[in-house]
Amino acid sequence: MKVLIVDDEKNILKLYKAELEDEGYTVVSANSGTEALALFESEKPDIVTLDILMPDIDGIQVLRLMKEKNPKVPIIMLTAYDYRDDFSVWVADAYVVKSSDLTNLKNTIADLLRKAK
Repeated sequence: MKVLIVDDEKNILKLYKAELEDEGYTVVSANSGTEALALFESEKPDIVTLDILMPDIDGIQVLRLMKEKNPKVPIIMLTAYDYRDDFSVWVADAYVVKSSDLTNLKNTIADLLRKAK
């Protein structure tokens, strides 16, 4: 299973990549919305983790564009802030608050991939 991780913080990308590869996933990472959209097309990930605050295109806009291209790919919104009151993130398949403990993220990825089969 291939996971596309999108975050503008390189340390978070490294941490998530290492942890998810340990779980047996193939991991592709992007540190901008533009790069994420290109990789979404070329790499055809099974699931996406998407940061909301990014320098070029915000994650909510990237979420919409990805869902237009392939609505079947589950997308997890990852952020340090609580955006659940913003209706535009409701199209996401899940919402996880960033943490150095990736248990919740790993469980969410596994659950969504199981449901997507």
